[in-house]
Amino acid sequence: MPDAFAIPTFMRHPDFPSTLAAPPAWEASLRLRFAARAERSALVERRHQGPLLVQKPLYPEGSICHVVILHPPAGVAGGDSLDIDVTVGAGAHAVLATPGATKWYKSLGREAAQRVTLTLEARARVDWLPQENIVFDDAHARLATTVTVAPGASAIGWDAVVLGRQASGETWSRGTLGMQTRVQGGGKRALWIESAQLDAASALRQAVAGLDGLNVMGTLWAVGDGATQELAETLAEQLPYRPDLRAGVTRLEQDGQSMLLLRVLGAQMEAVRHLMATAWSALREPIHGVPARPLRLWAT
Repeated sequence: MPDAFAIPTFMRHPDFPSTLAAPPAWEASLRLRFAARAERSALVERRHQGPLLVQKPLYPEGSICHVVILHPPAGVAGGDSLDIDVTVGAGAHAVLATPGATKWYKSLGREAAQRVTLTLEARARVDWLPQENIVFDDAHARLATTVTVAPGASAIGWDAVVLGRQASGETWSRGTLGMQTRVQGGGKRALWIESAQLDAASALRQAVAGLDGLNVMGTLWAVGDGATQELAETLAEQLPYRPDLRAGVTRLEQDGQSMLLLRVLGAQMEAVRHLMATAWSALREPIHGVPARPLRLWAT
């Protein structure tokens, strides 16, 4: 396969003419491992293939290791495959984020995919805080996330999807979106499994029992001993329910482990993003035992 960075930029543009041959697909992977070292968490292993990498770890919270996952092309085209595999060792705490939205381009009929695997060992903590996915018209995207949380560990993460380029006035009128999420505790049965396949022409997009005409979806999950029913009820009291922004929270429990699941629907990404960040701020100390500190990326 040609070197990923050698492919001309204009060939990756979402409006690249479909009458021309599709550019070569990119297969990129990133493997990260964090471990507790002395009085702080450290990035002890990082391996990457293709245009998916991290730069220098940061410590804005002292002992907690922050990394920003970079995908230099900034967009995912048809046939591309991104594979992110993160292990947080016993007692370590990692915060992972992205610098900007991930754009899913017009795919020329080919599916593009991203797989994220997060594995937490005993007493590990992770905050998985990527920015949103923007699904362009005629994109065929598949997102899969698997989170495995050992007993005594805790995890907070989210994903958000915008259907269509709202800033350009584009509606998502053609394409497909597949989403699979599995949150596994230490038992044999998963805490939560969800699989969805959405077609741009699906009646669910307008149905009251579906998206009700809204084009932004967000999901936040929080796993840990602190995910109590009392915390769920406290969070629920702060959630909006109006035509352009609505949210609800559910508590799930399996084999002695518990999680909170927050779902959000909205008309604008900015409002959904603010709601999810506010929820993360409210959940971080009860779940991780660490006060929330907004990421600097969110202010840029």
